[in-house]
Order: sequence, then C-alpha cells, then structure tokens
Amino acid sequence: MLHPFQFGKDVFDPTNRFVTSWLLPPWALLLCLYSFTAEIFILAWDCAYPELDGCSASRSTFSYFTVLTYWGISFYFLVSSIHTLTYIVSGTPLLSRFPRLLQALHSLSYTTVIVYPFIVTVIYWGVLYSSPWFPTVFGAWSNISQHAMNSLFALIEILLTRTETPLPIHMLWLIVILAIYCGLAYVTHAIKGVYVYSFLDPGKNGKGVVAGYILGIAVGSLVVFGAAWGLIWTRRWVAEKKFAMIGKFAIRDKTGVIMEMRGTGSRIRTRESEIERK
Repeated sequence: MLHPFQFGKDVFDPTNRFVTSWLLPPWALLLCLYSFTAEIFILAWDCAYPELDGCSASRSTFSYFTVLTYWGISFYFLVSSIHTLTYIVSGTPLLSRFPRLLQALHSLSYTTVIVYPFIVTVIYWGVLYSSPWFPTVFGAWSNISQHAMNSLFALIEILLTRTETPLPIHMLWLIVILAIYCGLAYVTHAIKGVYVYSFLDPGKNGKGVVAGYILGIAVGSLVVFGAAWGLIWTRRWVAEKKFAMIGKFAIRDKTGVIMEMRGTGSRIRTRESEIERK
C-alpha cells in the first residue's frame, strides 16, 4: 500500500549519494550553478529592454512550466551545492542534519529534475517551436539553455551522480505537481486573458484535444520516470558492481567510504588481485 505522506524511518542517504559522484570529485558538482546564473540573467535582460515588454515580461514568465521547471533545476543545484560544500568541508553534508520532511522533499526535488526537463524539451521542440531560427543571439542562447541544456543537466544528474533509483511514490507526486500547474495555467488565463500554451486553449483546439494533451503529458512523465529509473539502476550496476567504482568521496568522509566498501569489498579485492597478476 502506498503512503504518500510517510517519509521513512531509516537513515537517509547514509553514504552521501546525493552529494557525490562515481566519476567526478564533489567540487565538480558546483559547476551546475550555470542554470541559476542563466535564469537571473534572462530576467535581468528582459527588464533592461522595453522592446521586450520590460519587467512585465519577466513577471509573466513565472506562468510558464518551462521557466518554473528551470527555476526548480536552478534551486536544486543551488541547494545541492550548499550540501556538497558542507560535505567537502566537514565530511557530513548539511542534508544529513535536516528534518526528515526536508530530506524527503530534496529527494522528490531530485526526481522532478530528472523527469520534467525531458518533457519540456520534447514539447517545446516538437510542438511549440516553429522555424525560422531565433533572430538574436540572446534569443537563441536563452531558449537553448531552457529547452535543451535543461535535459543535459538532467542526464548529468542521472548518469554521473551516485543517487539511488527514485521512489515509486514519486510518480504520484509528479502527477500532482502537473495538476497544480494546470490549474495555474488556467488561473493565468482567467486573470490575463491569455493561454500560456496554445494547446491548452479549448476554444481553439476543442476540449477533447486539450484533455488529450494533458493526459499525454501526464503519461509521458511516468514513461520518463521509468526510463530514468532504468538508467539509474543500470548506472549503479555498471559503475559500482561491474567496475567497483564506489564513488569520489570527500577527504573527511570516512563513514560513507567504509559503508560502501562493505558492499563492494569482494569485488574490489578481485580487481586488485587481477591488477597484481598483470
């Protein structure tokens, strides 16, 4: 039986998987702050140019799922970088000292980061985008950042970190979040008289088509969740079990290294003996 509000009683992330990688040292994760810087720059740029409708255009962007998910990526990376920094300094991330509710929310946030960007990318380039190419360098850069690099960031989180497979209950919350956004989109129409996405307009497309789009996005999110789950499981099997690459830990982290080596020690010893024979 599913318990959407039960956050578990076991130790959360005992080997610091959320702040380490099987390939890169912990400090490399700080590079992901690009997304946060890009979003702030886009807002500032819109405000600085009246021909782009100025700051009113910046405010209206918060009605777009694209922008909201990109902010979600940005804040996830910002918070993760703080946890990573505390992990590097002390060997114990701040995340380990958080209340269980905040730890569960961090885990759910991770799931949204590895699912929603792919939905945004597919919908934008497959449904919304139409040629010709963007007339300005800024337009091209901002759209590539928000509609292409977002999926690159998601792939990095899936393939280069040490995270566990996401919890199945997160599928329910992915749908709940989409439903909340759908309500926000229609509230925006009620207030401003515009649909943030043309495919949400029942007057233009018909209620059946709109319902089909919404259902398709929901099902697509579950499909992406399943694909991401499979990739993470495969990454863990290949990196940790096949090649015994248990992770790049902070110098001060002794507990995580010991716990991981207990699970892969036999494999490590086998690899070491093979190297000695060679």
